[in-house]
Parts: sequence; structure tokens; C-alpha cells
Amino acid sequence: MIDLRLLREDPDRVRASQRARGEDVALVDSLLSADERRRSSGVRFDELRAQQRQLGKLIPKASGDEKAELLKKASQLAADVKAADAERDAAAAETQELLAKLGNLVHPDVPVGGEEDFVTLETHGEIRDFAAEGFEPKDHLELGNLLGAIDVERGAKVSGSRFYFLTGVGALLEFALVNAAIAQATAAGFTPMLTPALVRPESMAGTGYLGQDADGVYYLEKDNLYLVGTSEVAIASYHRDEILDADQLPLRYAGFSPCFRREAGSHGKDTRGIFRVHQFDKVEMFSFVDPADSQAEHQRLLEWEKQWLTSLELPFRVIDVASGDLGSSAARKFDCEAWIPTQGKYRELTSTSDCGEFQARRLSIRVRDGKQVKPLATLNGTLCAVPRTIVALLENHQQADGSVRVPEILRPYLGGREVLEPVAK
Repeated sequence: MIDLRLLREDPDRVRASQRARGEDVALVDSLLSADERRRSSGVRFDELRAQQRQLGKLIPKASGDEKAELLKKASQLAADVKAADAERDAAAAETQELLAKLGNLVHPDVPVGGEEDFVTLETHGEIRDFAAEGFEPKDHLELGNLLGAIDVERGAKVSGSRFYFLTGVGALLEFALVNAAIAQATAAGFTPMLTPALVRPESMAGTGYLGQDADGVYYLEKDNLYLVGTSEVAIASYHRDEILDADQLPLRYAGFSPCFRREAGSHGKDTRGIFRVHQFDKVEMFSFVDPADSQAEHQRLLEWEKQWLTSLELPFRVIDVASGDLGSSAARKFDCEAWIPTQGKYRELTSTSDCGEFQARRLSIRVRDGKQVKPLATLNGTLCAVPRTIVALLENHQQADGSVRVPEILRPYLGGREVLEPVAK
């Protein structure tokens, strides 16, 4: 959530942010009103309590009619204090409820608009000309079948649509990707973590995933637990309700976990293969930093993502995501999109978001710098979302005979294999 003081001091900035997101601007005025009621009712409560304490000192000293009159006033004052307390609590609850609905403040450099209004910042690698090489590229599912690597038919039989098995070299390729990604993250100073896939509601809400993204989240009603869509949720909550020392920062974690997404609203999109699925594994980078360092850390996370995709020898571009496609927690987000030959376009493989103080305020994570205690900043960045990375690898490194060349970085994790060969049927 944002700082209420900022809301009071510069409400037009918050209105502009809401407008850029395509969200309800009237929410800002409702929140300002609730906050004013919260503060004024708090002042009234304090004043009445002070009167009550003063009256309590007078009553023992009084007698006769004077005491009776003071007792009558005390009774009325007690009722007024109770009413003021209830009014204060109601206003505080309404303020928190409205504040939780407000998205993070959009960074001023973010392009304004919807999903297609991003700005391309840079491109990397060469897009292969398969026609010049003399063959038509196969899509990842056809290649996966040839390699004995992907089985979506049995995935659907066992679990339904958008589920899959990685088999044989497909399973080995996942392990290779995860190990290589964790190796890069560890070398960069990240602490590797295996994180819970089930979290409490306060963890999911604290990271901002129970707002506009709630329809995409799996909820286990019997247990009051949520399945995470990213290990960001668990890692962000790792230091919930803690005060960290400034000399501990930055704290960087690389989490591996299964991820679960209902993909609500994606009916008919990417139904073939394993590009958009309900369950997948992912290596996620997460940073806790001083707010003054958040923009620089955002660039560092992006550089680590670019390093990863370059090591996989994939052609990709970096985009500055538009305001209406940020998600509620991000102030700014960069996506790295890899070229998918059979789709003829770039598709998202990694994403990194600067959330500023937004999540830390919701999760009560603060930093002590001398005598000052303040919220810190959180950032996240995908390093390797496994299925989409496999899609990009198979399609970009395929050869005419259906085999797939293995990028050098993955070879040590695949027993030195340079090529994945089709299996005999």
C-alpha cells in the first residue's frame, strides 16, 4: 500500500496513477474522506478520554448533589467515549479497506496505456531465417513429441487441459535449466531457497495478489490456504513483521517452487502445448533493498535476466510494460520476451518489477537505519519459468532432422550432450 501522508500531500499524483492504470480515480477521494474521518474521530476520542480522566479525579473529592451531577456527567461521557471509539475503529477499518484497493504509484517514466502500449527498449540476438536454411520450423509440441520430451495428451487425461508431463530428456532439460539458473543466481550473490507452495491469506494479500489477480489464484477453502503463482509470495512474506538492520541490505534470494495459475480469462489463448499452463516450476529472484536503491536494483535484476537469456542463446527483446498492464504491486516492470519462430512474434519469458515500499508496507517489513525505522523496498524478477523457456529453446535451436542443439551453458547439466536427438518410435 502507499503512504497515506503522500496521499494527503499530493492526491493529484495518486489520481494520475490510478488514471494511468485504468483504475477507479474516485477511490482516491473516498480514501481521503475515510482518512479524514479516521483522524478527526481519533482526535475526538483522545479529547473525550482526557475529559474522562479529569472527571475521574474530581468525583472522589465531591459529595452530595455535586457528586451526583459529576456521576451523571461521567455516565454520559462514558457513552460518548464508547461511541467515539467505535467511530474511530470503523473509520480506521474503512481506510485500510480502501487503501488495500489502491494500486502502487506508477513510475513517471512508465508508458501510459494498455497491454499493447509497451515501449521496446532493446533487442538482442539474431532471429533465424529458417527458409534460407531450407526447412520449415516445427513447433515445440511437435519437437517435444519427436524427442520424447513432452506429453500433453496424458497430462490432460490425468489432470485436465493445460497440464502436461515432461518425460525423458524433457525432464532432464528442466533439471538442467533449474540447476544452471540457480548456479547463476548463487554466483551473483543470491541465497538459494526452496519455498512453500501453500501460503496463508495474509501472505497472498500482502503481495497484492488478492486484488485484480484474485480470479487467477487457486484457493483451498478447507485449509484457508492459497497455492502460489510465484515464489515471490512466499519470499516477500519471509521477513513479514520484522525490522531488519540497514547493514543487512541488500538481501537477495533465489526461490525455486512449483507455481499454480488458474489462467482465468485466457480461454482459447495458447491452448497448444506448454506455453500457458496451470502448473509449472520457476526460479525467481527477489530483493529487499533500501528504497533509495530500488531503481538501481531494478536495473541489476534486468541485467541478470538478460545475462540468462543470452547464455541460452535466445533472440529476445526488452520492453517497458505500459501502466495498464503492470499489476497492482509494481511501480514499473520490464519484460524480456523471446522470439518464438512458429508464432512469428516475441513472447514473455521473464519479468522484473520494482514494487518500491508497496509490499513492505502491507507486510510490515521495515529497516532500522540509526534511530530511523522505515519501510524497505521489494523487487522481483523471473530468472527461469521452465515451460516457456523449454518452448523457446526447442523452437530456436531445432535442426532440420528434428534434433535440438543444446546451448553450451546447459551441457554440463545434461551429461555433456550437445544435441537432443529424436527417439525411435
